[in-house]
Amino acid sequence: MGDTSGGRAFIGSFTSAGGRGIITAAVDDDTGALTETAATDAVADPSYLALGVAERGPVLYAVSETEEGAVAAFDISDDAAAPMLLGPPVPVRGAGPTHLALAFGHLFTANYTSGSVSALPVGPGGEPGAAVGVLRHEGAGPHPERQRAPHTHHVVPDLTGGRLLSVDLGSDRVRIHELDPSTGAVTLHGETALRPGTGPRQLAFHPSGRYAYVLNELEPTLTVCRWDAGEGVLEPLGETAVVPEGAEGPSYASEVAVAHDGRFLWVANRGHDSIAVVRLDATGEKAQLVTTVPCGGHWPRGLALDPTGTRLYAANERSGDVTWFRIDDETGVPHRTGSTEAPAASCVVFA
Repeated sequence: MGDTSGGRAFIGSFTSAGGRGIITAAVDDDTGALTETAATDAVADPSYLALGVAERGPVLYAVSETEEGAVAAFDISDDAAAPMLLGPPVPVRGAGPTHLALAFGHLFTANYTSGSVSALPVGPGGEPGAAVGVLRHEGAGPHPERQRAPHTHHVVPDLTGGRLLSVDLGSDRVRIHELDPSTGAVTLHGETALRPGTGPRQLAFHPSGRYAYVLNELEPTLTVCRWDAGEGVLEPLGETAVVPEGAEGPSYASEVAVAHDGRFLWVANRGHDSIAVVRLDATGEKAQLVTTVPCGGHWPRGLALDPTGTRLYAANERSGDVTWFRIDDETGVPHRTGSTEAPAASCVVFA
């Protein structure tokens, strides 16, 4: 898997729970250790971050996971400075955005509370414009509290860049979208129903692009799906547990990370406070739980690989830290090597 390279990491957090907003950290070449260098609380509850490139250089995007719902863009060209706002936060016309992604020259947000997907055009300088397309989902699920209405939790383009998928925890569905680039209108191409009550939260693709892994929050499982990019069809093939059989107490899976070579994937489990190691077969079609290891804190909300895939980082929201692990190349098992304080941490991304 190679040696870890240096660079910068950005940690998102909940300012409403004592977080410092967006923390910038230097990454040690040899150990993978994160050292905070700056922070900004210019945006409320920047719980999820994404990186992009504009004419000015690299840009960091953040959701503002508030009832009003907004996104913001930051200039991160100065390694020594905190991220600088490129303009005021832009409303997404949806409540509680939990995730965002760049595709088709637009910034898309998954709006959990309102159960919708928003599209905002991105200008040459990286600044998002006003939301030009909002598609509200419909449906519900059997869970009496969490599934009374649609709750879009994740939005991601497929690896061909031709389709946009959104994951709806409230209705147990993954929806496939298309975008009219001239108007920004988001339209529904199709949808895939998953087992009722599983509460899908996030989706990640195998490096081949032929398989997708849907992580379920309300039941700690992973649904393996076949993905037909040409037809825009997602076909569920089976489920794999992400906590050991007989594990005590509730567990709520939060994020999945897939190895660059497609041999393993890892899942963060809140409640169980673990990282699951899942082995994939040579095709990516079959998944098997190998083991779980402690996440190094409490309530791991975010999970991320470093750019080389040699280290794994868990953002432990309730213990207020980010813990990093060295991944065993043969077994895929993460070994804890350090941590840093990050109150109400929610995600980690690498520049």
